[in-house]
Amino acid sequence: MSKVEVLHENGRFVLVSDGVMAAELTYRVEDGVMSIIHTYTVPRFRGKGYAGMLMREALRYAEKNGLKVRPVCSYAVAYVRKHSEYKHLYVRF
Repeated sequence: MSKVEVLHENGRFVLVSDGVMAAELTYRVEDGVMSIIHTYTVPRFRGKGYAGMLMREALRYAEKNGLKVRPVCSYAVAYVRKHSEYKHLYVRF
């Protein structure tokens, strides 16, 4: 079983699997709104739910820090449409 961890660095969340960067989510915060601008999963790691893990981390971070969320990239838009449990965080997109 792989060891998976999510790291939070300046403007991005990175998922590392067995020491290798497997996926990332980048964002920017402006006027209390976290815009999720890009998600990417390295091809060999796709299909493992890593992008979803990063979205959950980003949404938890936004909630903890009193931020609203604006999904910009297509994956983030699709994710928020499927996960209404975070709808209190979303601004119009």
